[in-house]
Amino acid sequence: MPHPTPFNVLVFSKTSGYRHSSIPTGIRAISSLASKTDAFTVTATEDSSLFSSSKLSTYSVIVLLQCIGDIFSSSELSALKSFVHSGGGIVAIHGAAAGMPNDSWYGNLIGAHFDMHPDPEPGTLLPETENENHFIASCCGGREGWTDEWYNFHTHPRENGNLAILLKGDPSSFQGGKMGDDHPLVWCQEFEGGRSFFTALGHFDEAYEDEWFLGMVERGIFWGAGREGMYHGKM
Repeated sequence: MPHPTPFNVLVFSKTSGYRHSSIPTGIRAISSLASKTDAFTVTATEDSSLFSSSKLSTYSVIVLLQCIGDIFSSSELSALKSFVHSGGGIVAIHGAAAGMPNDSWYGNLIGAHFDMHPDPEPGTLLPETENENHFIASCCGGREGWTDEWYNFHTHPRENGNLAILLKGDPSSFQGGKMGDDHPLVWCQEFEGGRSFFTALGHFDEAYEDEWFLGMVERGIFWGAGREGMYHGKM
């Protein structure tokens, strides 16, 4: 049986303002996933001029890696909308929730806009029981002792009924949570013809060397592309 043609993934890491030092490690990790599976190719860029409808049409998934601030012009944002409306997949990691802070459509694409975070510390992530068999979540389960920035959001993710929550933080395990007793941090959604997966985790370099974290990112890429059937990873 012939090997399926690899699909194309664009890793976009433009920032305007704060910039995560873990971005290069994240790019290397996602590129390594592509090399390992041979199921997809990776193009990494910070050039937002690639965001035109014709150029984006060659990609199945866009990874928004720590994209913070006003990263798109109005025409570039329109191209991103067209990409999603044409069935494209989005994988948004950590700081991407702080991208385009004044654009409601982008906030809905991510699922919620970043508000603030307390100082990083170890904490516990719990699986969402009703979605623990979702393709993305089924690999991984929860995690104790995970050190990260525990994001708070301007709106509670539970208020967005389109989101399938995959992991939530145990608010008793870390300080500074503002989302109450229920603190979603990882989710996905079918969105306006496309798919979007978001993880609030991934501040530190160590995340991109961690099999548990990368397993979700990898599955998020396959799910975003609608290529779950191509996935044969062990993560």
